Amino acid sequence: METIAAISTAMGEGGIGIVRMSGPQCFAILEKIFVPKQAQSIEDIAGYTMKYGKIVHPGTTKVIDEVLVSYFKSPKSYTTEDMCEINSHGGIMVLKMVLEACLQAGASLAEPGEFTKRAFLNGRMDLSQAESIIDLIQAKSEKEAQASTQQLEGQLSQKIRGIQGILLDLMADIEASIDYPEYDIEEVTNPEMARKLEDVSQSLNQLEKSFETGKILKEGIKTVIVGRPNAGKSSLLNAILHEERAIVSDIAGTTRDTIEEMITIRGIPLKLIDTAGIRKTEDEIEKIGVERALKLMKEAELVIHIMDGTEALTAEDSTILSQIQDKNAIILLNKMDQGDIGLENEALLQKTKKKIIKISAKLGDGMEEMYQEITKMFQLEQLQSDSEVIITNIRHKNLIHRAEEASEKAKRAIWENMPVDLIAVEIKEILEALGEITGDQVSDDIINEIFHKFCLGK
Repeated sequence: METIAAISTAMGEGGIGIVRMSGPQCFAILEKIFVPKQAQSIEDIAGYTMKYGKIVHPGTTKVIDEVLVSYFKSPKSYTTEDMCEINSHGGIMVLKMVLEACLQAGASLAEPGEFTKRAFLNGRMDLSQAESIIDLIQAKSEKEAQASTQQLEGQLSQKIRGIQGILLDLMADIEASIDYPEYDIEEVTNPEMARKLEDVSQSLNQLEKSFETGKILKEGIKTVIVGRPNAGKSSLLNAILHEERAIVSDIAGTTRDTIEEMITIRGIPLKLIDTAGIRKTEDEIEKIGVERALKLMKEAELVIHIMDGTEALTAEDSTILSQIQDKNAIILLNKMDQGDIGLENEALLQKTKKKIIKISAKLGDGMEEMYQEITKMFQLEQLQSDSEVIITNIRHKNLIHRAEEASEKAKRAIWENMPVDLIAVEIKEILEALGEITGDQVSDDIINEIFHKFCLGK
């Protein structure tokens, strides 16, 4: 197997940058380009230690940089192979020169995710743990990072292994009844098989349902801010983000296109979308913006309807109120710093039975009450990713659903007294689906597709 090398830190200026190498020739290649302050044979260097020295060009011995090199000896390394990490200064050019020295000395450029792929292929982690690494790197909130860390620690794998253990016990009984028909196992085990498969179904169902939480953790809650022109949509977006992200003007129709931003509330990401003011207009560009706003409102998981609390209801307000009746929605009465006409008492507003909050987007008043309502509405305080396994990966969710369907078919076969070999077919389908999650049974194409989503050097 080739020795691979890649830059593992993000490109850009920084105090430290890391070039990583892994493979059977790792230390031999390192010896060609690393001049330590104190010479020592590789046999005498302990793993998990660092040495100070200089990286030099393998051909000219010209000094490239002063570095610290970390040594990781097989099998106690990330990939289970001999590994080293060259800690240089973090400039782009310096890192490229260090990497180029590694390649000229005999290393090959790593493919995206190849270090983690080798860790998986060498048995250091299963596939679900490997996938959790990219989820951890890309996490947009603390809770998503916690859920990814759980999976990295193997909690999903342990859950899957437990289910697989039950199924393998069932397969052993079924195979015994097929191989030894004189052994009257069917009468003894049919009720027991049905009970065990029901336990399997419940466990799979719990995992699949956890994806609803996982989807929120990973993608955020699609939150659309709607209202008529000059109600304060852009001011609200700026107040939530604590920056002047959207243009605020007294001129109606300033926002004609959508503005999207991610923000976290109580550790949960919200995908905020500011939209064009909803009104009848002859302006073709503004009309497109209004149509887009209405479409997004239908697709939203949360609608924040902001109204001018200093003015009477308009036809545009009524149109929006009618369309959010069956949605998760909050009504904000804005501009309370300019006056209050008691708009919350209007029959049309009361009829919606939505939470009505008085705010001043300009001063930031009422924002905390809005955050509390969002937290309550989506039970964000209950999304404790450290209390149970949460599925955040759509591939895992689909495979669990496939296993769940096979489990239902197996139970139905038992209830209908079908031959045990037909029951075995469905149980094998469950095992295959779960095996694709852990990587026990997965094609090379799927493995390659998963790891090509990784960044270089990981």
